[in-house]
Amino acid sequence: MSVLFHSIRGWFVDPRSLIDRGYSRCIQWRETQKSHVKCRFKRQCFQILKSYYNVPASAAVDGGNKEMLQKTEKPPKKRKRKHSELNQGEVDSEAFHKKVRSVILDGTRSLVDSVRSLGYLKEETDAVKEPLPSQECRLAALCEMAKELPLVDDEEQECCSQSLVAEDGCSSHVDLFSRLTENRTDRAAVVTLMGEEYVIPPHTAFLLSDFTRIQPLVHYGRMFDLVVMDPPWENKSVKRSRRYSCLPSSQLKRLPVPLLASPNCLVVTWVTNRPSHLRFVRDELYPHWGVEVVAEWFWVKVTTSGQFVFPLDSPHKKPYEMLVLGRYRPSVDLSTSPSETSEVPVEDQRLIVSVPSALHSQKPSLSEVLKPYVGAEAKCLELFARSLQPGWTSWGNEVLKFQHTSYFTLTPADDGVDVSKDETTEANVQLT
Repeated sequence: MSVLFHSIRGWFVDPRSLIDRGYSRCIQWRETQKSHVKCRFKRQCFQILKSYYNVPASAAVDGGNKEMLQKTEKPPKKRKRKHSELNQGEVDSEAFHKKVRSVILDGTRSLVDSVRSLGYLKEETDAVKEPLPSQECRLAALCEMAKELPLVDDEEQECCSQSLVAEDGCSSHVDLFSRLTENRTDRAAVVTLMGEEYVIPPHTAFLLSDFTRIQPLVHYGRMFDLVVMDPPWENKSVKRSRRYSCLPSSQLKRLPVPLLASPNCLVVTWVTNRPSHLRFVRDELYPHWGVEVVAEWFWVKVTTSGQFVFPLDSPHKKPYEMLVLGRYRPSVDLSTSPSETSEVPVEDQRLIVSVPSALHSQKPSLSEVLKPYVGAEAKCLELFARSLQPGWTSWGNEVLKFQHTSYFTLTPADDGVDVSKDETTEANVQLT
């Protein structure tokens, strides 16, 4: 199961199980030969066994778990501040944290206790000792190189999608940069693209490009009922590490969301804990697109034993991130009220609690959590995606990053392999 527990406070989800949906039956193509395999995301990527810092009992999810608190690592040495006073951004962050602290603490404690009562969140005794996958992602660099290629002209825009695998099983000649690539089959496919092997979920479409080459997505001709995005927000630590290129907030307004969203489309944006980013989304970005803010949710990150991954009151890193949810209200369709479209109201201040990935920038799938608010047949789009989901359309300059086979364990499987009851159920509730 991928949603382990659901209550009025939110959801406790198993992100690895969410990834594995749709991969129980895969076709592996090598040249023109095919074989049947089963793919599982590597377990060690979700083995966050202990908090990153010492956690005082007052800040722990479960204050009685003293043994776990003693096992946490020593805090790093604090850098000396040039000024003792907080800057305005830090003052705003602290004020916001105080406002939501009780929601985070009480909601997480309730969800963690409920999941424990069901037999989950037990201390792992068989942890995988293998190192994390360290595949070098060159996709963003390839997108830069692709800018030298001519744009597809207007006549060819009518054919803006292509099949992932040709009839002869070949995938090496697929144009990933100027057309959407579709896996139109009921099974995942392990294929070679640009000299690397990737696992592509069933009934999915993707475009590998950056901001300057997003036109094929617009010309794709599909209007979406759900748009999720995780922008590369400007961040000092990211700039220092050079893990990925940041995007100025003002540039996000150029995203063609009004051309991609159907009326009352649910728009969901991952936001860092900087208050300036939250204000920008609420007061500038969403109004610019015609999106009405309807709720703010929190993703809370806990260890495999249920402790916050960072102290709740840490002045440096918080154990939660935000999501801003809104509904697209096109001005040309003012005659249609939400009640006439059977729109499901979105509750405010819900929590999504999970063990996070140890891989940088990998977020949990929101498909099951958001399904009640958009419908089981909703057309779903992810912008700035770094992975693919069954039934979804995805765009980004690293859209295949976590689909690389180095992140999966592939095992041989018979063509007639039985799919477990849970996998069958999960496959039947996918968003399309």
